[in-house]
Amino acid sequence: MNLQVGVKVLLKNDEGEYLLLRRSQALGRGEEQIWDIPGGRIVADEPLANALTREVLEETGLMLQLHPQLIGAQDIFVESKNLHVVRLTYIGSAEGQIQLSDEHDNSEWMTKEQILAQETLDPYIRKLGDLF
Repeated sequence: MNLQVGVKVLLKNDEGEYLLLRRSQALGRGEEQIWDIPGGRIVADEPLANALTREVLEETGLMLQLHPQLIGAQDIFVESKNLHVVRLTYIGSAEGQIQLSDEHDNSEWMTKEQILAQETLDPYIRKLGDLF
């Protein structure tokens, strides 16, 4: 089984809302458009903090502020791909203007209640609902 490490972040604004990104259909997976948070896989020899900063910048155009707080670690097993992903999720803040990459086609700032009410929410975010 292949092992990968992913980092994600719930970016929180001054109003207490979190940035959600809707995955683009351009990814070509044929799945529903899922609401997700910024993040992705680390590359070899890349520190976690650097990977998180890079992914936020690539996906949103925002600059992650220092010291995001780790709130959860999850195992994701994808048997069909012989894959085990260890996903680390943080809470943090960022500055700048949102400029989405091709991976996402919409962004919205949402309250925790609005996030958890989304039918097409990434299931691993839902599992962290008590932690943010």
